[in-house]
Amino acid sequence: MKRIVFIIFFLLLTGNVFAQDTLVINKPYIPYPDTTLIFTPGNNSQLSEMPLVFLLNGWSGNYAQWNIITDVQSYSDKYKMIIVCPDGFYDSWYLDNPFEPRVQFERFFWKDLVPKILQKYKVDTTKIFISGLSMGGHGAMTLFLKHPDFFLSAGSTSGILDLTAFPEKWGIKKGIGNYKDFPKVWKINSAIYLLQNIVGMNKQIIFDCGTEDFSYDVNNHFRAKCRKLKIKATFISQPGNHSPEYWHHSIKAHFEFFNNLITNTK
Repeated sequence: MKRIVFIIFFLLLTGNVFAQDTLVINKPYIPYPDTTLIFTPGNNSQLSEMPLVFLLNGWSGNYAQWNIITDVQSYSDKYKMIIVCPDGFYDSWYLDNPFEPRVQFERFFWKDLVPKILQKYKVDTTKIFISGLSMGGHGAMTLFLKHPDFFLSAGSTSGILDLTAFPEKWGIKKGIGNYKDFPKVWKINSAIYLLQNIVGMNKQIIFDCGTEDFSYDVNNHFRAKCRKLKIKATFISQPGNHSPEYWHHSIKAHFEFFNNLITNTK
């Protein structure tokens, strides 16, 4: 057990060491100070404005999760992108909690995190993306669908894209109440019910899920809804389950997808 704890501690430290920057924000409407890792391309002084990607962690994870799963810096270097990894506050579901004034992720994201990133870094505001895993896949797609004018595109890997499919799981009801009592609240915070927000906007999205993943059916339903609404969606169905090993490989397609969108808009 001690060995496992040491390895986890080492990996967390490693995640901090290789980040280009660390931003800590403390506000009364978040449960504890948010730590955000920011990765910028090496030798970026010669670069002009750069694309920006927000990467959101999964349930029970934190800001370092993505950098433990994969080498985030390598993606920043390869695609010349700024990559921002905020903390999901364990089980915030990246929402404003109507029952808990200290869990207001959306308020924090738009009022504090986004302005600080745009102020501090050379961001091309026409090329802003967001993606995430599991709870973070839900958060990424939901934030995108609520604010499609801000993002060029979004991704989700193993995302919980319909909260209503899991009414008793992962403390979701702690954030938005019981599904049977507040069905409308659940739906306005579920990606699958927000897809109509981008109908006719010519937006493109990417999402994937392993065929052995418990969220596979939800992702298939999301794909069907995209097809029905004629939304340009790339869905990758491949062997895999809900695991870091899967996400280590799956996120590669997201960066390639975002990069292709940038190339095609030049």
